[in-house]
Amino acid sequence: MGKILTAFENDAGVAKYSFGRDDGHGRKSKYYAWNQPGNDITGMVARSEKVAGTFEQLLDGEVYHYHTKLTMKDPYTGGRFNWHQDYGYWYYNGCLFPDMGTVFIALDRTDKENGCLQVVPRSHKMGRIAHVTTGEEVGADLERVEQVLKVLPVVHVEMNPGDALFFHSNVLHQSDQNNSARRRWAYLIAYNRASNNPVTPHHHPQYTPLHKVPDSAILAASPVVEEAGKDYFLGDGTEYKALTTKVAG
Repeated sequence: MGKILTAFENDAGVAKYSFGRDDGHGRKSKYYAWNQPGNDITGMVARSEKVAGTFEQLLDGEVYHYHTKLTMKDPYTGGRFNWHQDYGYWYYNGCLFPDMGTVFIALDRTDKENGCLQVVPRSHKMGRIAHVTTGEEVGADLERVEQVLKVLPVVHVEMNPGDALFFHSNVLHQSDQNNSARRRWAYLIAYNRASNNPVTPHHHPQYTPLHKVPDSAILAASPVVEEAGKDYFLGDGTEYKALTTKVAG
């Protein structure tokens, strides 16, 4: 984790490619995202047996890298991520099945004070919930969420650096604003099952074979982020406008 943090903290791409989204509550959520894993230390994590191999077991089949992002909540100003399911977005990307998921890796200590992840266990069994626009984010229909929370619990996922949570694309999750003096950085890697190749081209990759590496490749990698081959996601609003149009329509 020390090497990964060093890589991100010295990565010029954080300032170059990161973008914000209005959370609908007066603050912005910040993202830094790319579509291909690459060959640097961040790519070694995404391609490792411990991470990618685990998701192949969970999704019961070959997976490929859908995208990776660094989410950043600055002290006192970090925005919230509203209740949503990842498949609530990815459905509109032409992914016919919810055979997808994300691993959330804490880079900093994450707790209730700085806006840790909150999940609703077993919510993936309900299927996809309709999503609507709030601020510059698309989130799950809150009337439906209110009904869900009457029958299922919310778990605050407090984590130490290096802790990881694997979750299905239909799991309801959110996180609150960061009202503490500590930042909250998290590293999220999303996977899609190879058999679920999107039927329409969009801003994330079609099926691209993932060349897995042994876990030892993480320690062997240099603590430097390399821009080459990562296909950065610029967050210029094009994908947001397209998604909100589809959700509204």
